[in-house]
Amino acid sequence: MSLFSKMFGGGKGAKPPTAAEAIQKLRETEEMLIKKQDFLEKKIQDELKIAKQNGTKNKRVAIGALKRKKRYEKQLQQIDGTLSTIEMQREALESANTNTNVLQTMGEAAKALKSAHQDMDVDKVHDMMDDIADQQDVAREISEAISNPVAFGQDVDEDDLLAELEELEQEALDERLLETGGTSADAAELPDVPTATPAVPAKKKVQEEDDMAELAAWAS
Repeated sequence: MSLFSKMFGGGKGAKPPTAAEAIQKLRETEEMLIKKQDFLEKKIQDELKIAKQNGTKNKRVAIGALKRKKRYEKQLQQIDGTLSTIEMQREALESANTNTNVLQTMGEAAKALKSAHQDMDVDKVHDMMDDIADQQDVAREISEAISNPVAFGQDVDEDDLLAELEELEQEALDERLLETGGTSADAAELPDVPTATPAVPAKKKVQEEDDMAELAAWAS
C-alpha cells in the first residue's frame, strides 16, 4: 500500500474520500512536514555549533556533528520536495473542487430554467405579444379619436370669424351714434384728441425756479 493510500485510507473496495476530505488531509500533512522542517533546521544549527566548538579541540566529535548535519540536511531536502508535491496536489484538488461546485450550481440553474419554461409555448408567447400590440394600436386610435375635436367646429375659417367680429363692432358703433343723435359720418368729422402736453405759464415757471434756487441755498 502506497503512502498516499495510507494517508487517505485507500484500499480495494474502500470508498474514495471527497475532494474536501482529501484537501483537509493534505493540509494536515503539510502542517506536520513544516513542523518537521523547523525541527531539522534547529538540529542542523545545533550540530553546526558543536562542530565549530570542537573543530580544534576534538576532531572526532566535530566530524560526527558534521555527519549528523549532513543527514539532517538531506532529510530537509526530501521534505522540501514532498511539500512541493503535496502543495501542487492540494491546489489541483481545490481547483477541481471549485469547478465541481460551479458545474453543480450551473446544472441546478439549468434545471430550474427548464422547469420554468416547461409550461411555456413559444408560439403562444408570440401570439400573446401580437395581441398586446394590436390592443395598443386600438387604444392609441381611440385616444386620438377622443382628443380630436372634429364635432366642435375645428374646421371653421378664422377669416370668417374676424369679418363677423368687425360687423358686430360696426353695429355697436352705429347704436351708440343713434343714441347720441349722430351718424357714423359725423363720428369721422369729430376733432382729434389733443396729444401734446399743455405749456406751463411763464410766471408759474419763474416761481418754480425761484423756489428751487431758495431750496438749494438753504441746503448748502
